[in-house]
Amino acid sequence: MSRPVTLFTGQWADLTCETICQKARSFGYDGLELACWGDHFDVNRALGEDEYCAEKRSMLARYDLDCFSISNHLVGQAVCDVIDSRHQAILPPHVWGDGDPVGVRLRAVEEMKATARAARRFGVEVVNGFVGSGIWHLLYSFPPVDSAQLDDGYEEFGCLWKPILDVFQEEGVRFALEVHPTEIAFDAVTASRALEALEAHPAFGFNYDPSHLGYQGVDYVAFLREFRDRIFHVHMKDVTWSEEPRRSGVFGGHLNFGDPERYWDFRSVGRGNIDFESIIRTLNDIGYKGPLSVEWEDSGMDRDHGAAEAADFVRSIDFPSADRAFDASFESDH
Repeated sequence: MSRPVTLFTGQWADLTCETICQKARSFGYDGLELACWGDHFDVNRALGEDEYCAEKRSMLARYDLDCFSISNHLVGQAVCDVIDSRHQAILPPHVWGDGDPVGVRLRAVEEMKATARAARRFGVEVVNGFVGSGIWHLLYSFPPVDSAQLDDGYEEFGCLWKPILDVFQEEGVRFALEVHPTEIAFDAVTASRALEALEAHPAFGFNYDPSHLGYQGVDYVAFLREFRDRIFHVHMKDVTWSEEPRRSGVFGGHLNFGDPERYWDFRSVGRGNIDFESIIRTLNDIGYKGPLSVEWEDSGMDRDHGAAEAADFVRSIDFPSADRAFDASFESDH
């Protein structure tokens, strides 16, 4: 049986939840991955209002949609980040508060714990998101980076996130980090180190998104095999990178998405460089049965058109694993 195809609503937060339900149904999706911003999913209302989760489920059901995960990338980012004025634009006012970095991070920690409790109440077992990083600015080692600084960054990550993950475990919910630039884990090496920093906490795994790995030169199919037991959720998102030299490189040259001088850029699913057939085959091999969630981003395409074609594309490439060898019929019965 094929996996459900869902749409991540983070890029649609300018629309009401009901509007995106209508659109997703017309595009052919089986469900939504609800973002914890806009009016798509409100953590505090889910915990504070008796009927909130039931009403949200009822809205989804009216459009024959399901929900298998919620996502709280924006608040999660503030847990480990070096907080500055940029964060005010992405955080809810009650988390930003007066903007004092210590207070922001403490409130972000509590909000992520609340997200685990809200997910349990809503009936989903996975929360996707970011964790931030206190050492992202040390990515390029000049001035020379003392290895102790990196050690401290991972230790801080562990200290901040273990108590959050303990709440996730208590609630029977798992947290899936989207491995991504600006996060404590942005490739396979740092993903391993993040797991080590958490002492392989059972509630921690990954929201697999090949688009953030491919343009870096990371083997995004091997990532699935290496972390097979930690793939809690999958984003279907495409990216293109140039085979020819460009004026900008992998760091982007401070150019906006969509700029023709970028070395890499996101594309509608199926229109970039990602080998999705190899991904599907590997997901079958490792036994992943969860949703395939389209995170649609393409600066050069109308999003309604893109989301609809993405649903068709993902459904067309997904297939179940074999339950027998293809040549089994030639075997003798004796």
